[in-house]
Amino acid sequence: MHDLLVALGLVLVIEGLIWAVAPDTGRRLMELASQTPNSSLQIAGWSAVALGVAIVWLLRS
Repeated sequence: MHDLLVALGLVLVIEGLIWAVAPDTGRRLMELASQTPNSSLQIAGWSAVALGVAIVWLLRS
């Protein structure tokens, strides 16, 4: 459970940095995402999930 909370904290730090350091870039990224087809977003999302699982698996084993 501790690792899950640490991971959640890191996600919040990374997401927060985008808005704190470059809010205009964050807005542009959101605009691009809203214009991107759902299938492309799903492929990118599942790819990120797979990469994240692989990284955690490699580091924790």
